[in-house]
Amino acid sequence: MLDATYKRSYRYDMNRLTIDERARILGLMVEGMAIRAIARQTGASKNTIVKLLRDAGQACSEYQDRVMRELPCKRLQLDEIWSFVGAKEKNVPYERKGLGIGDVWTWTAIDEETKLVPSWFVGNRDLDHARAFVMDLKGRLGNRVQITSDGHKPYIQAVESAFGDEVDYAMLQKMYAAPSRSPETHRRYSPSPCVGAKRQRMIGNPDMSKVSTSHAERMNLNIRMGLRRFTRLTNAFSKKMDNHCHALAIYFMHYNFCRIHQTLRVTPAMAAGVSDKLWELTDVVQIVDDWEHNRMQTAEREFGGSIGYAQKNLRDHDQRGKTRK
Repeated sequence: MLDATYKRSYRYDMNRLTIDERARILGLMVEGMAIRAIARQTGASKNTIVKLLRDAGQACSEYQDRVMRELPCKRLQLDEIWSFVGAKEKNVPYERKGLGIGDVWTWTAIDEETKLVPSWFVGNRDLDHARAFVMDLKGRLGNRVQITSDGHKPYIQAVESAFGDEVDYAMLQKMYAAPSRSPETHRRYSPSPCVGAKRQRMIGNPDMSKVSTSHAERMNLNIRMGLRRFTRLTNAFSKKMDNHCHALAIYFMHYNFCRIHQTLRVTPAMAAGVSDKLWELTDVVQIVDDWEHNRMQTAEREFGGSIGYAQKNLRDHDQRGKTRK
C-alpha cells in the first residue's frame, strides 16, 4: 500500500506535460493564438491548456508583484485599453450585471526609457479603479518620477491622492475632428482624425518636451496583437474574468523578462535592473512549478495532508467564475 508522501508525488507528476511542451504552449499564448488553436497545434487538450493558463497566470502575477519593487523608472506613461468578458456591456442581461461580465479595461504604465511595464490593473474605467491602479504603481517606484496620462479625468484625482506633490505630472489632451455623418463611419473601429494635442502641467514641474503617451499607445497595440482575447470581431474573447487576468499576467511576464526589445537590445527587465539575464520560456515554466510546489506544501500544512488539499481544490472549483469586476 502506498504511503501518503508517495501518493502525493504520484498525483503531482501523473500525465504532466514536459517543460518544453508547456513552454511551447505559453509561447503560443503570447503570440496571438486562441486556446482551441493552441490545442490543434500542440495536441494538448483544451482543459490542460486552460489549467496551465490558470496556474501560470497566478505564478507570474505573484512573481512580478514580488520583484517589481524600488524600480528606477524616470518617466512613466499611463493609458488604458478596452476589452470585454463574456459579452459587451450593452448585451449583458440585467441578472448578470456585476458578475464580472461586460466591458473591462486594462490600465497600464510603461517606463519610457526601459520600456518596462511595472504595473497593470484590470477593472472598470472609473475613479475607484484609477486610484487602485495608481496607488499600486506608486508602491513599486524607488524615486520621484514624471508621469504623463491622456485626458481621462479620473487620473487627476488618482495621481494627486497617491503621490501628493511628490511627482511631476502632465496631461496630454488630444483633440479630434467631428465624426463624419457617413454610414461607413459606424462600421469601422478607427477613431475620428486627431487634429491636435494640448499639453497641460498638472502637478510639480514636468519637462513639457517629454510629455507623450506614444509608448503607452504602442503597448496597447502590442497587447491587441499578442493576446487573442483582445482581437476584435472574433469569438476568442475571454469568457471568465479570472482567465482574462491570468492571460495578461503571462503576457507581461513574457514582455518584461523574455522578449528582447528591438531598440534596447535587451529585455525591459534587464534594462531596469530587475533581472540580470535573458529569460527563456522554460524559466517561466520553472517559476510555475516552484509556485505550485509551494502552494501544495502550504495547503497541506493548513488542511492536513493530501485529502484536505483535494477538498480545498474542490471548493475552489465550485467558486470559480464568480469574481466580480
